[in-house]
Formats: sequence, structure tokens, C-alpha cells
Amino acid sequence: MSKGTLFDKVWDLHTVKILPSGQTQLFIGLHLIHEVTSPQAFAMLRDRGLKVLHPERTVATVDHIVPTDNQARPFADELAEEMMQALENNAKDCGIRFYNIGSGKQGIVHVIAPEQGLTQPGMTIACGDSHTSTHGAFGAIAFGIGTSQVRDVLASQTLALSKLKVRKIEVNGTLAPGVYAKDVILHVIRQLGVKGGVGYAYEFAGTTFEAMSMEERMTVCNMSIEGGARCGYINPDEVTFAYLKNRDFAPKDADWDKAVAWWQSIRSDADAVYDDVATFDASDIEPTVTWGITPGQGMGVSELIPTLETLPESERAIAQEAYQYMALNPGTPIKGTKIDVCFIGSCTNGRLSDLREAAKYAEGKQVATGVKAFVVPGSERVKQEAEAEGLDRIFQQAGFEWREPGCSMCLAMNPDKLQGRQMSASSSNRNFKGRQGSSTGRTLLMSPAMVVAAAVKGEVADVRELL
Repeated sequence: MSKGTLFDKVWDLHTVKILPSGQTQLFIGLHLIHEVTSPQAFAMLRDRGLKVLHPERTVATVDHIVPTDNQARPFADELAEEMMQALENNAKDCGIRFYNIGSGKQGIVHVIAPEQGLTQPGMTIACGDSHTSTHGAFGAIAFGIGTSQVRDVLASQTLALSKLKVRKIEVNGTLAPGVYAKDVILHVIRQLGVKGGVGYAYEFAGTTFEAMSMEERMTVCNMSIEGGARCGYINPDEVTFAYLKNRDFAPKDADWDKAVAWWQSIRSDADAVYDDVATFDASDIEPTVTWGITPGQGMGVSELIPTLETLPESERAIAQEAYQYMALNPGTPIKGTKIDVCFIGSCTNGRLSDLREAAKYAEGKQVATGVKAFVVPGSERVKQEAEAEGLDRIFQQAGFEWREPGCSMCLAMNPDKLQGRQMSASSSNRNFKGRQGSSTGRTLLMSPAMVVAAAVKGEVADVRELL
């Protein structure tokens, strides 16, 4: 078993007791909620006559079902409006901090918590959303949970969890131009598999991650879950501290110095023991695109779609399913695949640095005829800052739509959906069948820069050719 890792230290510090089942009752320092997985949880509390134990440790926002074009209330979608009203009422009744549309702080839950300094090193964080692993970029242990567990955290501020093993994923070297954090995590998932992380926490280490900004690190940790890991994290360092300093909820003055000293102490020890170690070289990673129906079915943009005989026996059945669903031919290039819709946004790649980088490639270019392309900022704050820099004008002049904050087409629980067999170039995190709103729609995952390249060319393109 692992020993001396950040995961072990944070887990031990938050252990309330070991339950008869052998699971750990773990204290949760920060609970994030949104409109989709919380209504039933609050209803279960009411049914049992229970109250929210620590409302000051819960923060709410709306993101999944909010429209990104017309946000006038009531929403046209009656179910979406019902969920909105439920969260508004539950937050008010229970004294929970709530960032609603128009507050200036609303946005995708995994964007707003870091940007406000709510997410900090050494925390345990839970949210009724699988991509809660995002917050591990700060050296937090963050879990996505189900509705019944949302209820448990509201009622007790604890969770019953089995302790994970820890795998160290080390990537060293400098990324080539046109290669981004999204490419790194897609490469890792491709190599280790979508089930490779089951039962593990992933610790990302090495010079490649050390050189990344906090927002790039969030992209990596965000998709830990796509590799089967329950959470992913990066040890806090000077990059972490510089990002957090002076954020809304970050410690101030003398408390800041104490916090930094403690954050440094929880880093994995130099002689920490891991259950497994996987190493990669940054020079082996090129702009990466998924070709199939899982995030593990990825490939370099210059490669050919793999043939059955080149794949392990265990992957051939789902590869065959992917060929049929995606209507892509094994042994042919992914480059040149026609694209109908281009989406930049999501909790994976909807932050300011993502939009800045995408705008570099969009400036002076034009979206290809017949392609629908749109940009959805991850939060109201991101939108405001992007507009202050003129990024919205760059995108609009290139033919992209500029939208309001929300989850948008990442999961299509809102009006942003694929139609029929449309092919999407998406900066989001999942390419499952039907994920983007159409039961027959198809999704190719890639970095925001690669989405711009696809939008401009009207087909999968190598962003390095636009440099």
C-alpha cells in the first residue's frame, strides 16, 4: 500500500473513523452542489426530518441545464426551470451560499470554485458530478459522488469510502508547440485504458506537469475519471500558491503564510511509496484526437485509425462497435474527417487560458462554410475577463457564436445539442454514444486549439499547420 503520499496524508487527516464495513468515514471540507443531482438529495433530507449540518461548507451554482443563448426566466424547458427553482429554494431554506445567473460568480461548478479560491490544497472535496477530480490540481482529494451521497454529505458532512491505491503518473520533458494539457491526458488514458485507473488515485508528477499553469493542471485532473481513477491530483507548489494568492476565499495576511507552510508539508514525501508508477515522455505526445466512443480510443492526429489486429484482444469488441457507430474506417487517417459542429467550452477546457489560446488560432481566420462553431465561457467571470481582452470579438469576427456560461454541449442537458448524425469537434471530456444530445451524434475530443483548426478547415486538421 502507498505511504507518505499527499493522498495518504490528506486521507488520514480527514478520517473520522473506520466503519464496520472496513470503509473510512471521511470528513468532507467543501461540498459543491448544482441543480441536477441535488433536488432529490434535499427531498431525502426532508423525508427524514434532517437539516444540512454545515451549510457554510456547501456552495451552490447552476450549470448543467442553463441555456447559453437565451437565459430569460422562466426557461423554455419546464424541467430545467423546475430544477432551477428547486435549487433556489433549497439554498435559501438551508442557508447555503448560492451563485445564481447574474450574480457575476455563476458558472460551471468546477470552474467557479477554483477561480474564487474555494478550492485549496489539502482539502477533501465532493460534488454530485463525476468531474470533481478537477480540484485535485490544487493538491486536494476530490470525489464525484451520486445523489444518495450528496444527501449523506448534506446531513453529516462525511462520506463512507474505501481507501484507494495510488498510482504515480510521471511525464517528463517539454511539450512541442501545438501540444497541450488535453493532449497529455488523452495520451495517458490511451496508454493506460479507460479502466486502468479503477481502484486508484492518480498522482500526476514530473517536469511536464510542473511547467503547466494551474488551468492546464485542472484539465489533466479533470479527465482522471475518464481513465477509471476515482480522483487525480498534483502536489501543490509555487504555481499553486501564486494562483491562489488574493483570491476571494484564499487566506489573507499572516494566515496566508501559515497556510502555505502547511500546504508545503502535505506534499508527497521524497521517499513516498506508491502502489504503481507509470512514466511517459512528453516528446512522444502530439495533438491528439479521439476516433471512437470512449476517451481511451485516442490517436495522434498524424496517425491512422487503428485496425483490429493492432489492438489488444480485450479492446477489439468495442473498437468494432466504434467503427460502426462513428462510420470511420480502420487504417485510414483521422485527419480530413468532415466536421459539422465545433464546441469550445466545458469544465475541461472553458477557462480563460483555453479561450486565449483558441483565439490565437482563430484571429484572422474564418469558420468554414457549413460549420456551426461556438464558444461557451466556463463562468461569468471568465466571460467578463475574456470580453475585457477582446476575445469575444476575435471569435465572432471568425464566425464563432459567443455564448453565456454553462455546461452547454458537453452533455446537452440544455438546448445545445447535436442533430442527427452530426460530427462534433469538442473540447469537452466524453465522447460516449449520445453524449452531446443526439442518439446518433458523434464526438471527437481534442484541445480547444484543435477545435479551432477543425472549424477553420471544416475537417479534422493538425493545429500545428496553423502555427
